[in-house]
Amino acid sequence: MVEGLIMGARATRSNMVLRLVPVFIALLAHIHAAYADSPSVHLDDMDKGANACTDFYQYANGSWRENNPIPPSMSRWSRRWQAGEEAKNQLKDILDAVVQRHDWQRGSPEQLIGDFYGSCMDERHIDQVGLARVMPILAEIDAARTPAQLQAVIRHLQSFGVLAPVAVRSTPDVHDPSQTIADIGSAGLGMPDRDYYLRPEPRFKEARTKYLAHVVKMLELAGAPPQQAQHDAQMVFRMEKVLALASLDNVSLRNPKATDHKMSFAALESLAPAFDWASYFADAGIPKGDLNVDEPRFLRAVSRALQQSSLEDWRAYLRWHFLHASVDGLSMPFVEENFAFYEAYLGGAKELKPRWKRCAESTDRLLGDALGQKYVEKFFPPPAKERARQMVSDIIAAMHDTLSGLTWMSPQTKEQALAKLAALHPNIGYPDKWKSYAGVDIVPGNYWSNLLAASAWNVSDDRGLIGKSTDRGRFDETPPTSDASYNPLLNAIFFPAGILQPPAFDASAVDAVNFGGIGVVIGHEISHGFDDEGAQFDAQGRLRNWWTAEDLKRFHERTACVARQFDGYFIEPGIHHNGQLVLGESIADLAGVKVSFLAFQKAQQLHPAPTVAGLTPDQQFFIAWGQWRGDEIRPQEQRRMVQGDPHPIAKYRVIGPYSNLEEFARAFSCKAGAAMVRVGAQRCEVW
Repeated sequence: MVEGLIMGARATRSNMVLRLVPVFIALLAHIHAAYADSPSVHLDDMDKGANACTDFYQYANGSWRENNPIPPSMSRWSRRWQAGEEAKNQLKDILDAVVQRHDWQRGSPEQLIGDFYGSCMDERHIDQVGLARVMPILAEIDAARTPAQLQAVIRHLQSFGVLAPVAVRSTPDVHDPSQTIADIGSAGLGMPDRDYYLRPEPRFKEARTKYLAHVVKMLELAGAPPQQAQHDAQMVFRMEKVLALASLDNVSLRNPKATDHKMSFAALESLAPAFDWASYFADAGIPKGDLNVDEPRFLRAVSRALQQSSLEDWRAYLRWHFLHASVDGLSMPFVEENFAFYEAYLGGAKELKPRWKRCAESTDRLLGDALGQKYVEKFFPPPAKERARQMVSDIIAAMHDTLSGLTWMSPQTKEQALAKLAALHPNIGYPDKWKSYAGVDIVPGNYWSNLLAASAWNVSDDRGLIGKSTDRGRFDETPPTSDASYNPLLNAIFFPAGILQPPAFDASAVDAVNFGGIGVVIGHEISHGFDDEGAQFDAQGRLRNWWTAEDLKRFHERTACVARQFDGYFIEPGIHHNGQLVLGESIADLAGVKVSFLAFQKAQQLHPAPTVAGLTPDQQFFIAWGQWRGDEIRPQEQRRMVQGDPHPIAKYRVIGPYSNLEEFARAFSCKAGAAMVRVGAQRCEVW
């Protein structure tokens, strides 16, 4: 009888399964249809005539670049940069709506951003006013006839963000990141970095000639007679060259130990005695506790210049840097001249961005939390934040698996690495607490006044952090920013709402697109905690070695492979990437692709994606990153980036990491010897 019951139960279950088969088939069909309708890779972007194993960059996005030329106001263009500009269109929608009303409560986010943006958009009034509003500060500079008066002018200019010749900011203490101290860094160079003043190659000589002519023109626009402008520009350049000679180069600045010089206030006064630090700190409300000096040699050069250069030279230097820092609030001749050198000559842009876009950027830069509140209300709903948070969690888990599975790292170091990963703090979309902007006086119809007020508030806000416990809830970026970052002192990653937008991230898109787009960005930022710079900081953000000697040696051998790889990427004959300059970003790209792909594989177990137009899910993942990073870039911008940007050119951010990945080669059936397959000692793997 028991046997009969068992047989009957089996028959019942069997019949039930048979009845459910059509249901399962319908469900799978529904899932497949849902994926088919979801955003996927952009098939029209691809150059199907290219070989993925020979030139994947052309294969993934060659058609898009051919059919979407760089807009005249941009120096590079891709779906990534297009998304960033679209974010500004979103800001325009918000700001255009806000300025229609004039009854906002005083001090509310709407009143602040509405009056600021509205005053910026009144270009006719700004041009009519001309120099009238800035003349009092120019007169103050010209009236500095004693060293004490000169120091007072420097302090005043610094109070609203004219950072010359030094930059004093807050920073978590690298030896105790729970406390925030003052950091004194180098500043006051008008060209991108020291090498523009010093290197003998023709392109740098030409840049010096163009820069000198630019300074002359700006001084003439400010009322200087031509001969005086020529004389003053020469003085400015000579002083900046002295400071450049005392500055670290871009590669050295990437080493946190090279800028770690904690000292007392008394030691600061001894280091640069000609600078009136006591009055500076008193006026700024900064406590005279321990602080950090990034470049002691630079501060000594500033002190010598205060003793040896004439007051006339210093007045010319400060007049120029005031004009340079204030150009956003000046009339169109200043704006156009500034564009001609920095954007057209150095970056290759063909025309100035429209006024509304520049005003939206300025509002975001100076009142980002006020504008950000409106932005996330409209463009970053809670479900999107939760989906992004889950992706971050999934990719952190993949990084945990990667670290746990390393064979080249000892258990002692691995334990420290896993502890650092466990302490990583993700920040998604926007801060938990918004800045209040209490006391900032933004008024209708006076853009110059608003620029000063907002700039001074931000300087004061930053100075107010010094001497206090570190506030780990502050965002490094404004919410509308289309970018992401890692802060080693906080061991925190930041993903503003502005980058959590299509096409990098779309809550309705297939997993291949999300993991191949924003997923790689997430993996990249997580990996920064373990690149050549981030690996020098521990779980609490302290600059402290947590490696065994043998593990550190192995790590450096692996990172040296990446540096050699990127040294070999040329943008034109004679100009190639500096592997040491781009090392951190290249390590993070390599690890970011790897860990996001691992997380994607896990996601496929729960939600398998279909093949689309003959492309497997794995192929779609790799294509998504190639399309997100698919920049077309002007030659001038390439030269500027290779000289000073720690990020490689976009092409090499795609083919560089992919050519090291066995997973990529398998996905596209690439054979050994193909251009996209590095083998043997050439193949790099860090994490």
